[in-house]
Amino acid sequence: MVEIERLSDPVRLSALRAALTDAGIESFVFDTAAGSIFGGAAIRMRLMVDEDDERQARRVLKELGLDDPHAPPNPPL
Repeated sequence: MVEIERLSDPVRLSALRAALTDAGIESFVFDTAAGSIFGGAAIRMRLMVDEDDERQARRVLKELGLDDPHAPPNPPL
């Protein structure tokens, strides 16, 4: 497993997972329980994919404008 992104925004997490799922890439979220136990802000969730899917996952997210966690999403028209 490899980390694609570490984040605390559940809306962004949902968008990233939906994009990966649409591309046929299975993703996993690590550390969700730790965030709820410790208040969430300090413990960020990790979006993970299988090592064999990493290149495709990063390409898909880049094509959709979701590769920069600080940029607003750019959904395709």
